[in-house]
Formats: sequence, structure tokens, C-alpha cells
Amino acid sequence: MSVENEELQEPTAAVDTDTVAVEVTDTKPALADLEDLETEGDIAADYLEELLDIADMDGDIDTFTEGDRAHVSIVTDSEVLVGKDGEVLEALQELTRLAVLTETGHRSRLMLDIAGYRDKQRKKLQLLAQEAINEVKATGEPVQLAAMNPFERKIVHSMIAAAGLVSESEGVEPSRRVVISAA
Repeated sequence: MSVENEELQEPTAAVDTDTVAVEVTDTKPALADLEDLETEGDIAADYLEELLDIADMDGDIDTFTEGDRAHVSIVTDSEVLVGKDGEVLEALQELTRLAVLTETGHRSRLMLDIAGYRDKQRKKLQLLAQEAINEVKATGEPVQLAAMNPFERKIVHSMIAAAGLVSESEGVEPSRRVVISAA
């Protein structure tokens, strides 16, 4: 759908763009969507395999789909491709998404993991979120977490919602952070 020639209307009511409530009714993609996701994973795997060959680096590539995303993992003992605080991983993920876009003509939301970095991060974030949940429940006061990237914030928001609390993202990238408060 193109909106280039359509006039956009201003909203008639104030909208809080930092608070988003999403109701998920079905996390299984349709069969055609599943095939598209598998295709994305295959394209990404081919691209990354070529990159590893050019860089003369070892690593096995696994692909799978989960929910509405293709996931690609480079299984390796080296964290060179992860970089400091996952910066190289984030850059490679964007390059891989661009390779998929070039091949398919569609924007990809694929997730790339290297050397288990994202799984390790997820576990750390879950512990951090649980500590914040406990603090908010004990004190009733809001808790502001350190700046996080969108992947990290999504993990925290999910845990906070599951605990029955409220969370918002505040600030501007790259200093965007989660603030947790009682419902």
C-alpha cells in the first residue's frame, strides 16, 4: 500500500506513542508466510556462509522460524563477529536483512545470533527485569533501567507485562530505556 499521494490526517485525540499494547491472538504464521520465512532464512544463511568464507572464519549456520520471524544462528566458538556489546552482531544482522531485501523485495525482520550471544543476553535481561519487578512490587515506586536496544527492550516489556506491571520506553535512540511502574 502506498501513501505517497494520499493526504495524511492529524489524529483527533492525543496519542501516547511510547506506550503500546498489543494483543496476540495467533502466533503461528500462515503456510505461505512460513514458506516466505524459510526462504528468508535460506537467503540469509547463503549470504552469511559466503561472508564466513570470505573472512576465512569457521562456523555452522542453523536456520529456523519462530513466531513471525526467521532466525539464523552462526554456531562458533569465536566472538569476533559479536563485537563489543553486540555491535558487530547488530551490524551483520542489518546487512543480512538488506541481502534478504535485495533478493526478495520485502523487508525482513529476521534475527541473527552469533555464538549464542542473544540467548545469553536474554537470560541476563530476564534476571534484570525480575529484580526490577521485585523492586516495584516492594516499593511501589517506578524503576528506570539503563538504555537498551529494541531487542533488549522487547524482552523486558514482555516480562513486565507477564508480571502484571506497566512498562514504557522513554528517551531517544540510542539512549532509549524502559521505565517500570505498578499497574
